[in-house]
Amino acid sequence: MFRLQGSRVLAVDLAGDAVKAKNGSMVAYDGEMAFKKLTGGGEGVRGMVTRRLTGERMAVMEVKGRGTCWFADRASEINLVALRGERLYVESSNFLAADPGLRTGTSFTGLRGASQGNGLFTTTVEGHGQVAIMSDGPAVVLRVSARYPLTVDPGAYVAHQGNLRQSFQSGASVRTLFGEGGGEAFQIRFEGDGLVYVQPNERNTVGGDV
Repeated sequence: MFRLQGSRVLAVDLAGDAVKAKNGSMVAYDGEMAFKKLTGGGEGVRGMVTRRLTGERMAVMEVKGRGTCWFADRASEINLVALRGERLYVESSNFLAADPGLRTGTSFTGLRGASQGNGLFTTTVEGHGQVAIMSDGPAVVLRVSARYPLTVDPGAYVAHQGNLRQSFQSGASVRTLFGEGGGEAFQIRFEGDGLVYVQPNERNTVGGDV
């Protein structure tokens, strides 16, 4: 159902079925398509209330019809993730599209979300199907195991999946070592077993340098 054309355009073939996608991400289509904005990002009452209270927004539309629809957003690199019953945590700004059978929701991120400047909640996608996520530059998928935990800069974090535990820590950043930073930098530490997606271009964060 999902296929990439190049690395920055997602093609979705529809045969009377539907797909969830980031609102406004359609760039072209052929055949017959109907577009419907999903209130609250299609996340149900809990997601609507959560995002209303925190002021966060993830506008999602449903595209239904017969033909091919192409999606893209700001020339971002697109990565396809196949879910087999597990849950994917992805920043709302990095979400592009998901199979209609996948469940979307919200998850509390606490201080990690605040440090990224993305708010206190992140988007979850769960079930069986494909998800298209975006990154600023080609994403790197890093394995986390019991033997090899992983520490990530909040500005480079895109998504993660698997049985992972997160902790929040501070430490000297590379910019600090070169005299360019203002002090300590926040970092995310992942432990357990799973995958973490990071991007090569860091977004601006609230807690980059303190």
